[in-house]
Amino acid sequence: MKKIAIVAGEVSGDILGARLILSLKKHYPNLMIEGIGGAEMEQAGCDCLYPMERLSVMGFAEVLSRLFELLKIRKQLIKHWTASPPDVFIGIDAPDFNLALEASLHKTGVSTVHYVSPSVWAWREKRVKKMVGNIDLMLTLFPFEVQFYKRHQINAQFVGHPLADEIPLSAQQKPAREQLALPLDKKIMAILPGSRSGEIKRLSKPFLRAAMLLQKQYPDLLLIAPMANSKTYSQFEAIKAEIAPKLALKLIDGQSRLAMQAADIVLLASGTAVLEGMLLNRPMVAAYKLSAITITIIRFFKMFKVNYFTLPNNLANERLVPELLQEQVTPENILTEINALLNETDKASYRQQRFLEIHKQLKQNASEAAARAIISFNISNF
Repeated sequence: MKKIAIVAGEVSGDILGARLILSLKKHYPNLMIEGIGGAEMEQAGCDCLYPMERLSVMGFAEVLSRLFELLKIRKQLIKHWTASPPDVFIGIDAPDFNLALEASLHKTGVSTVHYVSPSVWAWREKRVKKMVGNIDLMLTLFPFEVQFYKRHQINAQFVGHPLADEIPLSAQQKPAREQLALPLDKKIMAILPGSRSGEIKRLSKPFLRAAMLLQKQYPDLLLIAPMANSKTYSQFEAIKAEIAPKLALKLIDGQSRLAMQAADIVLLASGTAVLEGMLLNRPMVAAYKLSAITITIIRFFKMFKVNYFTLPNNLANERLVPELLQEQVTPENILTEINALLNETDKASYRQQRFLEIHKQLKQNASEAAARAIISFNISNF
């Protein structure tokens, strides 16, 4: 029986991991899979050794508060897989946890694959040094990343993005509204303040205050807010009760993609959701806000290497999605950007065309491509 070790650290990685597991099992039905993942990976057949939520931290300050626990989990995984080696280890995203894990396992003779390139091309480029000689195969979601790794003598392969395969090239609004029992004749804005507790804490207040301003300006604007899980639902609901108790806002349990598909415009935290919004071809305003300590360190050491922080803008190499970073995330700035999108004319068709072009580029049957790449690379073990 073949054995794969796999670690994902957050919701987006859990989704990617589940799709990859299912594709690998098409080739090897009796494949044994263990590691760390969420509900999706468990359902796909992964024996999860630790709760994925323990790895879901973002930013320097947040990691420091959980550092000893994270180090303990990593040490125990190394011990476990050294005693019972897998045929291959696959780290899915979560680079701060997985890169060191991959390096340790590689030294013991375990083949290592990293799925989802860390954004070393965007910031903290020195991290690539940790990969050289420790990662046997880098699977990238975006085509421009391959050349970066080739310059550093790392074997890399573009496999496309599973979301581009799942989301149709023309995502219709009407069926999404019908599924969510939303009116067909109203303008709708979806608000997505993030899937992590820290994101909810930092973005909910400016998002809700901007929503109050928008509802005054557009009384017929319907506001919806899909929540990633019960914890973020309760957290967001408590913040709303504190600062915007009278705001007419429909909270939705999960179904963030469907909510964006139903919307005319989206206000959201920067991350995978922005890529989903692009694939759904929706106008968006993206916000990114880290803790004061984290952003100070990033700016002091000049860690940002790109002009944009959202994937659609980096893929297009132009500002298709308005971006608000750190102190720019204010209700007034959000209002300005939303107003511009609600009242735009010529720019809308150009953005829609560019989003569609990128969608087609990323649509590569990614999970199957990733599975085949792993099997071909690791043919001596499989």
